[in-house]
Amino acid sequence: MAKKRVNVVTMGCSKNLVDSEVLLNQLERGKFEVVHDSNETGFDAVFVNTCGFIHDAKQESIEMILDYAEAKKRGEIDKLYVMGCLSERYQNDLERELPEVDKFFGKFDMKAMVDELKVTYHPEYIYERKITTASHFAYLKISEGCNRSCSFCAIPKMTGRHKSRTIESLVKETRYLAKKGVKELLLIAQDLSYYGIDLYGKSQLAELINQISEVEGIEWIRLHYLYPTKFPMDILPIMRENPKVCKYLDLPLQHISNPVLKNMLRHVTREETEALLARIKEEVPGVVIRTTMLVGFPGETEADFEELKEFIQETKFERLGVFPYSKEEGTYAGDKFNDKLSDEEKQERADEIMEIQQYISAELNQQKIGKEFQVIIDNTEGEFIVGRTEFDSPEVDGEVLISTEKELRKGQMVTVKITGAEDYDLYAELV
Repeated sequence: MAKKRVNVVTMGCSKNLVDSEVLLNQLERGKFEVVHDSNETGFDAVFVNTCGFIHDAKQESIEMILDYAEAKKRGEIDKLYVMGCLSERYQNDLERELPEVDKFFGKFDMKAMVDELKVTYHPEYIYERKITTASHFAYLKISEGCNRSCSFCAIPKMTGRHKSRTIESLVKETRYLAKKGVKELLLIAQDLSYYGIDLYGKSQLAELINQISEVEGIEWIRLHYLYPTKFPMDILPIMRENPKVCKYLDLPLQHISNPVLKNMLRHVTREETEALLARIKEEVPGVVIRTTMLVGFPGETEADFEELKEFIQETKFERLGVFPYSKEEGTYAGDKFNDKLSDEEKQERADEIMEIQQYISAELNQQKIGKEFQVIIDNTEGEFIVGRTEFDSPEVDGEVLISTEKELRKGQMVTVKITGAEDYDLYAELV
């Protein structure tokens, strides 16, 4: 008898991806044939893991559900299930609007999803995942939820308050991932800065990094999503001295104008932000900072926007992304502030920021020509073997395109010399 087939489709962020990987493993243990993000048909069940972060992400999730609803009508799939952040926040509305969906599950309904397919749930294997990324890197979600109160953000309404996982469970999962061949570990959470406070009474991010860095097989540890407010300073000596910890920090600042920061409820000022950046760069020479900005926030004046542009030009962030503000119902900003800028004006501001950043990135990349870097090999694209430095996170940052006839395997660490540069990517040859 052929195994029943399940496809899990993931929308949104890497934190959702980890949830999908856990579900895939549980179902595979239940003797299902499982795949991730497949475009095929003929599945007994499809789970759409939705995103509810901003308007565009929510719309993409809805469109994906509708696509599979049509596939179900055509008889190409049997059962359609919806899970994740959008379902967590809008389950009642979705049930009314999308009767084609067989069942909706919230973000934390893993057992219910497994039970729905009449599979035995194994909580003792919750740390095991079916890795869907390239086999040499994986995400490690160290906590769920957020205690921050940023006025533009609806994430706490979907994830609840911050809940750290124990250090012991994360070390166990790291060992499991290392045995699977993972060399690069990307620590993720809604807020890494808060890790451990709820369990241990104080931040334990530094201790966690120390313990997982001792796991044999792990070569790089990368930190994503730290807040500038109450930043855990004790991680800086570790980044400086531990060769396994990438000199890379993902530090979303959102803005720099004090009036905008105040209305965003970020609980930090421009002066405090600049002092933090200076200390990070002083304590960790060579560190690369990735940040995210939010433009078009209600009340953002031309002067506020000009201040942000000047700050970006002066600071020269190595990595930067930008979002135009979108009103989220139920948030402080959505309820209290009048959103006067049009979507077109917000997008124009976002485009202007990215033009500035494109120039900065090109300038910084040119300075790398002639220098040597260690890179991890990701894949092959045409005539090039593609890798990344410790300063580049997969799927969001630039790549190193290596010219060589030598065979290099995924996950292999090699030293290269930079021979050329584009705005975001680098060209290199083996040393």
